[in-house]
Amino acid sequence: MLSLQETALALKAALHAEGEIRFERVTTDSRDIRAGDLFVALRGESFDGNAFATAAIAAGAVCALVDTPIAGPHILVDDTLAALGQLATFWRAHLKAATGQIVIGVTGSNGKTTVKEMISAVLGHSGKNAVHATRGNLNNHIGLPLTLLAARASHRYVVAEMGMNHFDEISYLTHIAKPDIAIITNAGRCHLEALGSVAGVAQAKGEIFAGLVAGGYAIINADDDYAPLWRELAAEHPQVSFSLTNADVYARNLCAHHTGAQFTLCTPNDSAQVDLQIPGLHNVLNALAAAAVGHALAIGAEDIASGLASYEGTKGRLQSKTAFNGARVFDDTYNANPESMRAAIDVLASFGSDTLLILGDMGELGSDVAERHQEIGTYAQHKGITRLYTHGSLMQLASQAFGTHGQHFSDIAELISYVRKDLSPSTTILVKGSRFMRMERVVDGVVINNLEKM
Repeated sequence: MLSLQETALALKAALHAEGEIRFERVTTDSRDIRAGDLFVALRGESFDGNAFATAAIAAGAVCALVDTPIAGPHILVDDTLAALGQLATFWRAHLKAATGQIVIGVTGSNGKTTVKEMISAVLGHSGKNAVHATRGNLNNHIGLPLTLLAARASHRYVVAEMGMNHFDEISYLTHIAKPDIAIITNAGRCHLEALGSVAGVAQAKGEIFAGLVAGGYAIINADDDYAPLWRELAAEHPQVSFSLTNADVYARNLCAHHTGAQFTLCTPNDSAQVDLQIPGLHNVLNALAAAAVGHALAIGAEDIASGLASYEGTKGRLQSKTAFNGARVFDDTYNANPESMRAAIDVLASFGSDTLLILGDMGELGSDVAERHQEIGTYAQHKGITRLYTHGSLMQLASQAFGTHGQHFSDIAELISYVRKDLSPSTTILVKGSRFMRMERVVDGVVINNLEKM
């Protein structure tokens, strides 16, 4: 990958090691050291990575990036977190100059992980090892640099997800990644405790365009209320818009159903039939977002459609599973906010009678958090959902708003037991909640054959 000498020079730091040594991987986890690693010793509120640097070298790391001198080979810097970002910036520039590698930055309140995966599927036609994408939730000030540092010259594209919950976070990330293409999926009611309003969310997400390279494309969701703001923020860049009905990239002849959707993908150059394998109108819009990226990269509609058809979903995001008795279970437990809740309810409502919605609390909604939870219960009732079971003190308000067939469970084990006893093979279930609620426990409890295995 890089030599220690190159790294120290890039960071303007002091190298304390002998010989021409190269490292093959960068990690911040001393529990996951491989031979040839560079260990970056980060500090946190309750830990100091410097304390593990010597052990990391003993485990096979060739060097440690530290802010406190150690006995073994190390590069000494003032701030290891800042140095991690600087090293990622250097590596990104190195691969751009050497191979022309293209970075696509993805952010948004909802759908950014799905869109990231859809983009990867669309770009996959370029070769088996052509795409490197963010893994898991590595989308913050630590994860994004690690994502970029894991890219190699063999990767033609890097699809980098960017998350945030405060102003200036996306700005920091986008100036590290310097994307060739940047997309905002949407702006919704999330992180309101720090950002104040959806307008604040939109402004914070719009920071992604500040890091675009000269001539880099801004991908705009024309259906979002904040599209005019994003167009203004990206005014110096070429833009491609996407929409369900009226944009550069849009859908025609849309036919949505329980397990997916078919539509004609229309771009300024051509069109193609798409057979999407995941349900929900919101996922059609996610597919169009990925298609807009493909169009910006001069990929034809047929190749885009082929990539979208190959996408089968992502863990915890409307993932279809089968309960112990044959009932259909949608696992949408990865995260939640009011907009994604409504989208999930729309999918469940399309199954008609005998539907069971199981919800956990939503987080970071600001001062009107109680009202937002009540609205979800009312929305589910209006959409014709048969039963609503809730877990979490806030989501109890939703079950109350839902009415007669709403039930609240303070104990997760009691909820799981009740669902198993009450479940008919004809029932369609959807489970959702914010990450901290760990609602996947309900999915696991309903899917497994023997509850004693939990």
